[in-house]
Amino acid sequence: MHSNALLVRDVMTRRVAAVPTDAGFKEIIETMSAWGASALPVVGADRVVVGVVSEADLLAKEEFSVSRPTLTQQRCRPRDLAKATGTTAEGLMSSPAVTVPAMASLPQAARLMARENVKRLPVVDSAGRLEGIVSRSDLLKVYLRPDEDLAADVQQDILGRVPKGAGDELRVRVTGGVVTFTGVMADPRLVPALSRMARAVPGVVDVVWDLDRADGSA
Repeated sequence: MHSNALLVRDVMTRRVAAVPTDAGFKEIIETMSAWGASALPVVGADRVVVGVVSEADLLAKEEFSVSRPTLTQQRCRPRDLAKATGTTAEGLMSSPAVTVPAMASLPQAARLMARENVKRLPVVDSAGRLEGIVSRSDLLKVYLRPDEDLAADVQQDILGRVPKGAGDELRVRVTGGVVTFTGVMADPRLVPALSRMARAVPGVVDVVWDLDRADGSA
């Protein structure tokens, strides 16, 4: 697949556990244990994601099962208190769920994770149906792309777009994900734009310019 076309659907985990809204407390814990998951999407009809239930949601029951909540807790933590009485996924889950479209770009998913301070996101189609799960580690897999693949993409998709005569003597090499442009750049004004384009290639760590002078001297 073309590197610049990488989307969430290309890196997500398609085999994902989920629970229905009527799943019981014990069933949720058993599913978490079986899948080694700390949170599960909650799905309604047609596997539409309606919420997420996490270990934190479940712990509210244990926290308030022994002692009565204080007045401060009643004022400041009404949602946790409500979850403490929940017995099904619908009563325990956090809703609406924070999800990411399967067709979203990897930077969009990364920004959403950072903004919501979550480690993984349910991936949904255009109708909100569960398609998979994407984690921070999934997004980082793009940096495992071989250097030769990155070099080929930069050569074809970036240098291939440089106006004729402006960068005919440019060469590219990639080491450890770092793109280095060498050779002669006839029009130095294009350097910032080419740098931005190269950094946008999924898997590129950085961009370095090591150019010769146009008169042939180093």
